[in-house]
Amino acid sequence: MIDFLNGIGVSTQPQFWISVLQIIWINVLLSGDNAIVIALACRTLPQRQRLAGTVLGTGVALALRLVFAGLISTLMLLPYVKIAGGLALLWVAVKLLMPSEGADDGTPASDNLWRAVKLIAIADVVMSLDNVIAVAAAADGSLALLVFGLGISIPAIVAGANIIMAMLNYFPLVIWGGVALLGWIAGDVIASDPAVAEYAASFGPAMPAKIKLVCSILGMAGTVGTCLIGRARPGAARLDA
Repeated sequence: MIDFLNGIGVSTQPQFWISVLQIIWINVLLSGDNAIVIALACRTLPQRQRLAGTVLGTGVALALRLVFAGLISTLMLLPYVKIAGGLALLWVAVKLLMPSEGADDGTPASDNLWRAVKLIAIADVVMSLDNVIAVAAAADGSLALLVFGLGISIPAIVAGANIIMAMLNYFPLVIWGGVALLGWIAGDVIASDPAVAEYAASFGPAMPAKIKLVCSILGMAGTVGTCLIGRARPGAARLDA
């Protein structure tokens, strides 16, 4: 068994397992917002598909973290990349709360499942910069350690998403709170773009923090407002009919 583990790059040395625990701990601590996205994306799936959506979404998200671990920390330092990422996250937040186009029109359930997985993956790529950097640092360049640690983290994130999904069934306002949080994070991501931060800093050292707060508030308000308008339109159409 030891030879097999060593053959696939998994060490039996204590330091390896300490690093694995560090990766798991970091991933769980920094994945609270990701669990909210997973729960929101999967809440409208049929009951029998919710677990599949949660597991698939988490697996795809963690796989993307693995792919981007060596790229995203550099990519996110380029001007305008975070602006694009923040706008993508705003789109995801709105899609999570808007009525599903295929919910009642005979669209196959598998299509809705993959729609949920797609939304989870996009949101995770945008929100997981801090997670990716921290996990990559803990792995210290070891691919086997990175894969092993992220793989073991899946059950914890799935469990967290299922707990949040259960809460959504009993407390619908939590859905709006989750979407508002995503809008806030999107605004924060946009404001932290190097181009925006550099421009804000030209007006004084305190301006970047103020711009970040304003962008976060606008992101939250804009997301919730867009969802309110979008959800009101189908209702208005039905009343007119």
